[in-house]
Amino acid sequence: MVKESLDSESNITWYRSILGYITFFTIVPIKIHILIEDMVPYAWALPFIGAFIGVFTGAFGYFLGDLLLLPPLVVAGLTYAFSLWFQGFHHLDGLMDLGDGLMAHGPPERKIEIIRDINIGTGGISLFFIVGIITFAAIASLPAGLIGVSLIISEISSKMGLMGACSISTPIETGTGRYFIEKINIKYLTLTLIPITILTYILFNIMSIIGIIVGTLSGILLAIFIKKDMKYATGDLLGASNEIAKATTLITIIIYLKMTNII
Repeated sequence: MVKESLDSESNITWYRSILGYITFFTIVPIKIHILIEDMVPYAWALPFIGAFIGVFTGAFGYFLGDLLLLPPLVVAGLTYAFSLWFQGFHHLDGLMDLGDGLMAHGPPERKIEIIRDINIGTGGISLFFIVGIITFAAIASLPAGLIGVSLIISEISSKMGLMGACSISTPIETGTGRYFIEKINIKYLTLTLIPITILTYILFNIMSIIGIIVGTLSGILLAIFIKKDMKYATGDLLGASNEIAKATTLITIIIYLKMTNII
């Protein structure tokens, strides 16, 4: 049983699992390749992987905007492109596949079949455009001095959104996404969310708490919708929840900055 294997003691150390996550989620040439089922017991590390990604993308955006003083639209375009590239375009496939599934008509089995098809259709392109343009616009709206912090928060939140989607989804029998879905339940999510929000509050203030909670909720709400529409969840849902949580977090940060008269 998969569940039994996940609950059993793994001979993979936690730090090798984290290096495996970095290899899996980024283009950093560490090349520590570990099976997903062996990394999943350390799923609590996902927001820290998000922070790792955010440091690089945030530093890149800060360099362009606050040091080179490039125009906001140029900064947003280059930073978003760098973010996608740095993560190996990892989650875009899931986002676009989910878009095709949402566009399809028929029973859940037919929608899952379309999601797993290698071809990309209008629904996939449209969903990528919607999420992409929102993310781009949000980055362009950030003050140059806050791009770095905002992107770190949004990347942490994106992984919390992924975990939120896992927590209430029903896994399909095949695919790597099922390992995360079977491991991460509401209790696991909560026990991860609480220390992460406290830590980010200490580092970044209340803006981080609001952003991370909204990002987590966006993953949960997306999973509720998918569960109602398709019954089961695949790894594509997790990839899509990552990108959607990032976008919603950035929009939330913009709203917070407006309400507090920072912008």
